[in-house]
Amino acid sequence: MNKIRTICIINDDDIFTFILKKSITKLNICDEVISFINGDEAIKEFEKPNSSIPNIILLDINMPVLNGWDFLTEFVKINIPIKVDIYLISAHISNEDLIKAKNQKEITGILTDPTDSKILIEIVETYTSSNKKGSL
Repeated sequence: MNKIRTICIINDDDIFTFILKKSITKLNICDEVISFINGDEAIKEFEKPNSSIPNIILLDINMPVLNGWDFLTEFVKINIPIKVDIYLISAHISNEDLIKAKNQKEITGILTDPTDSKILIEIVETYTSSNKKGSL
């Protein structure tokens, strides 16, 4: 099984984030799992010099302060040195959000809560296979 450096969870639901972190850690698919309770916290961290940019971001759409869509707007403004796969995660995704997501080139995919082990492994496998020549 392939392994990546970092997975980031941006989600305001503490219980969901705790469960997802445990699942990712148990699967041993990355070296580090980081999390933020909203998009603003994540952007502030990623804008710092020498910040560790994750390989994969699991992004909630509906959050206070800076939601998933606003996070994407700000994230693309940052000079990111690596390819980052971004997956939207939402228990309730509207048709409007589905259409919007399909038109956003930064979004790799859409997942509904809760994600299961097979999907998490598949996400990492997809990332590693598409980045064979790049730095993980």
